[in-house]
Amino acid sequence: MTASPLYGGPRSGLAAVSTALLAMSRRLEVRDVLRTIVASARELLDAEYAALGVPDDHGGFAQFVVDGITEEQWRRIGPLPRQHGILAAMLHQDGPERLADVREDPRFEGWPPGHPDMSDFLGVPVRDGEETLGALFLANKQGARGFTDEDEDLLGLLAQHAAIALTNARLYERSRELTIAEERSRLAHELHDAVSQKLFSLRLTAQAASALVDRDPARAKGELQEVAALAAEAADELRAAVTELRPAALDEDGLVATLRNHVRVLDRAHTARVTFTCDGVRALPATQEEALLRVAQEALHNALRHSGADLVEVTLARRGTGAALRVADDGKGFVPSAVRRAGRHLGLVSMRDRASGVGGRLTVHSEPGTGTTIEMEVPGG
Repeated sequence: MTASPLYGGPRSGLAAVSTALLAMSRRLEVRDVLRTIVASARELLDAEYAALGVPDDHGGFAQFVVDGITEEQWRRIGPLPRQHGILAAMLHQDGPERLADVREDPRFEGWPPGHPDMSDFLGVPVRDGEETLGALFLANKQGARGFTDEDEDLLGLLAQHAAIALTNARLYERSRELTIAEERSRLAHELHDAVSQKLFSLRLTAQAASALVDRDPARAKGELQEVAALAAEAADELRAAVTELRPAALDEDGLVATLRNHVRVLDRAHTARVTFTCDGVRALPATQEEALLRVAQEALHNALRHSGADLVEVTLARRGTGAALRVADDGKGFVPSAVRRAGRHLGLVSMRDRASGVGGRLTVHSEPGTGTTIEMEVPGG
């Protein structure tokens, strides 16, 4: 009996299995998880070909990932296979399927044009409880007389971990879709509050300029200048909203690096000086890091767009197991209660909502002529 990579004894075999399982667990995108599963199975069991099909509800496959076939071969094979023959059987059975020669099985229905020839076959369903997530199979064992009992055990182990990784990836993608939907809803609300109001004012001012152009050209000129100013403000609001549609690379870089880069870009783009200081901040839960980043972005936008500041200072400091964000400017300041009465909340409502949504709190200190300081604290996790 041929020794498998799992049971053959060398540490390198166990290390290869561990590496494969770890690689599966680290992938977040469903497509990446599928590719990792297939490549790992083919390499560990020394097969020429490997594939994993995820069924749809219409007799076909929603996704079908292969390893060991070139792109040109895949193009010649044509459309994705249907659920038929041995593939269909694997989706409706609990255990593995091992064949000395797949071509001699009564369920075999032939190869499509361009498909490579396969003989020995080993496949297992990928299941999560009663749900079949897919079918994982290998063909053409290299340098041996077909697949062994040990190969079958190893592929079963991989399928169990594949089910966990695939389920986690699906949950991640669904969670991300919900987050995107929530973010789009928030942005739509902010666009309605900010941009649509400016566009309405722009239209009224343009109409006034049109009415004055003949009888009072000087006044019409002033109205047209106001039109230009309102159009510029609307463009800034739109640009800020579009920028927020691109999520920051918090997963890869973390809050500190992401915020530092954001400040560096703003410092180059504006006449005001923008600085960033960080003091011993540890990694925080993902939701808190995102909330801190979004509040910092909103506060920076307000300071650079409305305050007339020469200096804006961003500070991120450790507070117990949590963190404290401070954005302070030396601009003209404002009276927070007057801003609320006028209906121009400058994003304060959304900032407070973001803070409270992650168990934090937001405070605003501002008076005319004294600048503005916005502080946010989160408790950590």
